[in-house]
Amino acid sequence: MASKANSEGGIVETIKTIVYALLIAGIFRTLFFQPFWIPSGSMKDTLLIGDFLFVNKMAYGYSKHSCPFSMCPISGRILASEPERGDVVVFHHPVNGSDFIKRLIGLPGDTVQMRDGKIILNGTEVPQVPDGQFTEVYEHQGPMGHLPRCENSAGTVGIGAECTKSRSIETLPGGRTHDVLNIDTNGFADNTDVFTVPAGHYFFMGDNRDNSQDSRYGQAVGGVGFVPAEDLIGRADRIIFSSAGTSLFYFWTWRPDRFFKAVE
Repeated sequence: MASKANSEGGIVETIKTIVYALLIAGIFRTLFFQPFWIPSGSMKDTLLIGDFLFVNKMAYGYSKHSCPFSMCPISGRILASEPERGDVVVFHHPVNGSDFIKRLIGLPGDTVQMRDGKIILNGTEVPQVPDGQFTEVYEHQGPMGHLPRCENSAGTVGIGAECTKSRSIETLPGGRTHDVLNIDTNGFADNTDVFTVPAGHYFFMGDNRDNSQDSRYGQAVGGVGFVPAEDLIGRADRIIFSSAGTSLFYFWTWRPDRFFKAVE
């Protein structure tokens, strides 16, 4: 009988330990850092498919979307801090409810327009300086098996070909710089109307400009549109791990040069 009681007591303690561990993990994820895998190429070459990072949830405060499944009983934002232009931000997609990651371009009250592939911010062109090419292999990438879009003819050559995109360094007001990539000349979203960012909202764009569904696309067609402040989840500060393969266990596809790399 004693042995049975000890056994039952051990099971109860194990269950308690698991429950406590899940509670601690849930609190950590809600209040501090949320793990995030990069599933698409919209932020190349800043972020690559297979990059793994932790989202800093303390950066902008908390909303209902800070909890898994948007279950936090919060109206608006609490302990809120304003994001800065140029931040790479994870946010709750206002239409489809998924988590997106893009770069913050437009603040409340800003006007944003694309003209010949360049940003016109508050009436002034954001400068870009050519910086060579971004090169990758035309092959299936990540668990989803996406094929990259290329500026050259790699897509018509086939798997294993060299896929290139023109790269430029873009400098936002305030001096923050980052890489942007170009695929198309006069692409679909390279020329837009003028967007005026409403109060309490933000305008986001991907660094891989011709391969990003972002605020240039309206919510009526499933795009991001203007993102409400309460939909911000956190700031991406540093890549922790990176793998180019379709499985985490393919260690030969790991990218050690990206481990602990700052997100700029």
